Amino acid sequence: MPKPAAGEYAVYHEAYINLVEAPDVTEAIRIYSPQINEFFNLIPENKAAFRYAPGKWSLKEMLQHIIDAERIFCYRVLTFVRKDQTPLPGFDENSYAANSNADARSWLNLLEEFQAVRKATDLLYASLNEEQLGVMSVANNYPVTANTFCFVTFGHILHHCNIIRERYLLVAESSSPIEL
Repeated sequence: MPKPAAGEYAVYHEAYINLVEAPDVTEAIRIYSPQINEFFNLIPENKAAFRYAPGKWSLKEMLQHIIDAERIFCYRVLTFVRKDQTPLPGFDENSYAANSNADARSWLNLLEEFQAVRKATDLLYASLNEEQLGVMSVANNYPVTANTFCFVTFGHILHHCNIIRERYLLVAESSSPIEL
């Protein structure tokens, strides 16, 4: 199924969807999953507590946020494709971050969880057929397709990779910037 079209998502999803330069979910998994894992694996433990400004998330908190959001997006996809019509609420990302205890965890532990969640996400999304991806339901008071949340998942991660590059000024241990 191709990228979501207008009318299949809330306006605020568009920025995430536009970051994904893949024609469908299968290609998004193939293109981005290895790159995303490599990107986060290149961040050294000694940078993980860094905040680019007071009051901003540490890299550990950001990774925990990405993990939490991905789990929520997957739950939404699962409820849609299983035809559960229960409207799903939004979530307060700042409350999740404040209560995550991410800074008390090791970077390696967070990476292990991230990779497990990413693998589970990829397996779920790869198992869906076009009919399932086209199922529309309601999340955060907006009609949205399952396909939308597949693209939002990748776009959300890419968005945070861009923030890490731009605001945390991280580069790989090699001489070249981390690419995605």
